[in-house]
Amino acid sequence: MISVLRRISASASASRFLNLMSSSPPPPPPPSQRLAALAQQLRLYKPPPPDSEDAEEERIEEAAGKVVSQVGFPESATPIAGDPGRFTPKRAAVLICLFEGDDGELRVILTKRSSRLSTHSGEVSLPGGKAEEGDKDDGDTATREANEEIGLDPSLVNVVTVLEPFLSKHLLRVIPVIGILTDKKAFKPIPNPAEVEAVFDAPLEMFIKDENRRDEEREWLGNKYIIHFFDYEAGNKKYLIWGLTAGILIRAASVVYERPPAFLEQSPKFRVPRMVNEDTVMP
Repeated sequence: MISVLRRISASASASRFLNLMSSSPPPPPPPSQRLAALAQQLRLYKPPPPDSEDAEEERIEEAAGKVVSQVGFPESATPIAGDPGRFTPKRAAVLICLFEGDDGELRVILTKRSSRLSTHSGEVSLPGGKAEEGDKDDGDTATREANEEIGLDPSLVNVVTVLEPFLSKHLLRVIPVIGILTDKKAFKPIPNPAEVEAVFDAPLEMFIKDENRRDEEREWLGNKYIIHFFDYEAGNKKYLIWGLTAGILIRAASVVYERPPAFLEQSPKFRVPRMVNEDTVMP
């Protein structure tokens, strides 16, 4: 009798084990040769060096740590603390998340911001936001924000490089972070309704092609520059991708495809103004 019970118990345990194994998610697919080669290419990318004045500004900004700076001086000893009137831009990061489409083309994940937001409401943007104290680096900021905004698990994203900083309309220093999503099927978008109205994707190469594009010339602090507008349609919905997001994607596409855009870019590097007020924004 005991022997029979042992056989039944062993059989039940084996059945539970097999059920558990069959219900486990399959391992993620290995990266395609193209994505693997792209990751290797982008890891070697080095942003153009900033000029001496901008480099000094960034060094000072990074030195102003919460407790002790990277160069070993407390915050109170940095030039920023000694000159509280001088403007220092806050840091933010956005995620340029690339994956392979059904036809093998590289695509990038984009969002349409909620119309209820106080800034850039209803505009197309890249997932991202301001750096927080617990973030280890810009990649951590970008992937954390993407997780909060659209439910993109950071473990699915292979961060491979960062691009040079961009200055946003509201004078944020925005760092574009390029990451690769190997298993697109594992990403099930969960938009945060407080921040995101829609999640979609677009071909990256469109941002260096002169198609469905228009532009406007503007001027700020004596510098003329061009704002680019790209019209895009996905899922019977029309999107306008412009401004900072378009500028970042033009740069990202140029780096990924290793060729300049087929149009005049004209986006001079603005020097951060020394003194601003709460109403100072780029036009």
